[in-house]
Amino acid sequence: MGKLLIVGTVAFDAIETPFGKTDKILGGAATFIGLAASQFNVNSGIVSVVGDDFPQEYLDLFHSKNIDLTGLQIVKGGKTFFWSGKYHNDLNKRDTLATELNVLADFKPIVPDSFNDAEVVMLGNLHPDIQMSVINQMEKRPELIILDTMNFWMDHTMPELMEVVKHIDVITINDEEARQLTGEYSLVKAAAKIQTMGPKYVVIKKGEHGALLFHDDNIFFAPALPLEEVFDPTGAGDTFAGGFAGYLAATKSVTYENMKNAVVHGSNLASFSVEKFGTQRMKSLERAEVNKRLHQFKTLTQFDIELS
Repeated sequence: MGKLLIVGTVAFDAIETPFGKTDKILGGAATFIGLAASQFNVNSGIVSVVGDDFPQEYLDLFHSKNIDLTGLQIVKGGKTFFWSGKYHNDLNKRDTLATELNVLADFKPIVPDSFNDAEVVMLGNLHPDIQMSVINQMEKRPELIILDTMNFWMDHTMPELMEVVKHIDVITINDEEARQLTGEYSLVKAAAKIQTMGPKYVVIKKGEHGALLFHDDNIFFAPALPLEEVFDPTGAGDTFAGGFAGYLAATKSVTYENMKNAVVHGSNLASFSVEKFGTQRMKSLERAEVNKRLHQFKTLTQFDIELS
């Protein structure tokens, strides 16, 4: 069984889309990553922080998915990180209505001894200093370090972010972020430039248009499954990252060919995440459903062609 260390937020979200709205519900990058990775036979643990307002039922959910919480700090008298957002009609754009850092503002990550030898580290979207601190706490260099980040950190902490980028193997960002990070509009050129910064592999997420994997001169594309209904895209990117990292940790194979499989597994799980608000769909997701949809992905992209 592979060992996966997940670093990221465990949070409350309040979400409004054209299909409805929620009060405070379970959210956060580490949450979605952990739930997605739990679909694989992998020993995973979360490093994060919450306040003592975090409900026991959510902690029980993590335990039920065999997610280790030794690295989850619970701050007495503190409040859990909260984010609220409203999506536009096309669901591709959103407005942030509220961001309350709360206990996250003073978060100093502590990697438990039981996970400082993890083979795979998934650095979810957080301040680069926190991500770097986790890398420095590892007993030995993990076989694979995967980084997710966003344009906010590029705007405000670019030097710190670039230091983290030097130490990673895979970066997962969206097309807009890839262009901002490199100044290149062409995603092929952007990926090539990012590979000179440190990562051997670059995954560029394109939302409803799938994801691209770049390694050296190789390019692989995985489509997003066309869905009848999309209710909430909030955790889709983190779910993708969790499926990607979980599959690689479980298979213990860090090759370009296996990375292609990981991208498909990530895309597959992300297609479930958007079907309900927050983590609702991922909480109840069964392996049989996952496998059935994997076959849909295969038929979506498989074809025979004669080349003259």
